[in-house]
Amino acid sequence: MIEELTRAEVEELLRERTVGRIGCHADGVTYVVPVIYAYDGEAVYVASVEGQKVRMMRTNPHVCFEIDEHEPGAWRSVVAQARYEELAGPEAERALALLTERFAGAGRRRRPESGGRATVCFRLVLGETTGRAVRPFASEPR
Repeated sequence: MIEELTRAEVEELLRERTVGRIGCHADGVTYVVPVIYAYDGEAVYVASVEGQKVRMMRTNPHVCFEIDEHEPGAWRSVVAQARYEELAGPEAERALALLTERFAGAGRRRRPESGGRATVCFRLVLGETTGRAVRPFASEPR
């Protein structure tokens, strides 16, 4: 049976996952892309290179953000409506600091090559957020 996650469970999942998916839509095209992120309790922070998702979010800042986890017989997911905000100056530095803090222990010493494309820091300010789960079944006695 599908159950609704509590607010605490939603927050826990947002804080513990590292990869989320952004769904954006502009000019008749829908695009879903995975990103690594840091979460501060109100927004998701991302550093990316300029490309299709950034162009689309500049055109239409209303996006969807999704995270999930699954194991055999169970899953949890969070879906949030969000607003794209591009960051510059101290806000971009804060985003990079949050990401560096979160991923410093993951063996990353330097950023991947960007092919000469500009780095764009942004946050997704989360609005309406829902969480759902299918819990594992307790094993039945034999």
